[in-house]
Amino acid sequence: MLRKIIHIDEEKCNGCGLCAEACHEGAIDIIDGKAKLVRENFCDGFGDCLPKCPTGAITFEKREAPEYDEAAVKRAKGAARPAEGRSVPTEVERRKKAMNEMNHEHHEEGCPGSRMMQFRREEIMQEEQPVLAGRPVSRLAQWPCQIKLVPTQAPFFDGAKLLIAADCTAYAYANMHEDFMRGNVTIIGCPKLDGVDYTEKLTAIIRDNDIKSVTIVRMEVPCCGGLQRAAENALRNSGKFIPWQVVTISRDGQILD
Repeated sequence: MLRKIIHIDEEKCNGCGLCAEACHEGAIDIIDGKAKLVRENFCDGFGDCLPKCPTGAITFEKREAPEYDEAAVKRAKGAARPAEGRSVPTEVERRKKAMNEMNHEHHEEGCPGSRMMQFRREEIMQEEQPVLAGRPVSRLAQWPCQIKLVPTQAPFFDGAKLLIAADCTAYAYANMHEDFMRGNVTIIGCPKLDGVDYTEKLTAIIRDNDIKSVTIVRMEVPCCGGLQRAAENALRNSGKFIPWQVVTISRDGQILD
C-alpha cells in the first residue's frame, strides 16, 4: 500500500542509536554502525524517531510499504518479556546503559540540550500579549534554536514564520524578542564560528515544511554575509515563492535597513 513512512539517509547517520531508542515499535535497528528501518510493518509513520536524530538523517517519504501491523508489534513486545513478567533488556536499552556508564556523553550521540521542545506559553503564542509591568518576556517558541542542532522536519515548522538570525544580533539589538522573535520560529547561527555552509540544511527546512515567510536578521560585519547568502540560496533552491526580507543590525545596535 502507498503510505507515509520514514527514510534514513545512511550518509548522514552517525549510528548514535537515538532513533532506535525513540521508536517504541522496534522498527529500527543499528546495523554496522548505521540506523536501518528493518521492519517496515512496525513503522507507524508518526515519526517519534525524527526529532531525536541529531544529524537530520531521518525524513518522511510516501511510498509503497507494508501496512502498519499493530498486532505484530504487540507480539514482538510480548516476546521480549519472560514468564515471570520481568523485562528482558533490548539491544537499545543495553546500548543506552553502556552509554550512561561512560564518564561523559559525546555531543553528537545525543546531548540532552538538543532534545526538541515546543513552548506553549501564552505570552509566546499570542502575539498581542503585552510585556507586563515592564518585565521582558521570552518569545523563543521552541528548542533547539541553533541551526546545527534543529531537526529539518519538526512540528514547530508547520505553518511557521521563520526567523533566521545571526548569533550576535540578540546581543547587539536590545529589543530582539519583541521586534523580531515574537510570533516567529527562531533559528540562529554563525557561519564563521560554526565553519559550515548552512545552505543545505536551510533548503531542507524551507522545502520540506509549510513555511509562511522568512526574515533574515544579520549584523553589518562581512562574515554575516555567509548567513544571508545561505538563506537566499536556500529560498532559491527550495523552489518555493515565499515572502522574505533581510534586516541588518549595526555593531552599536541600530537597524540599518
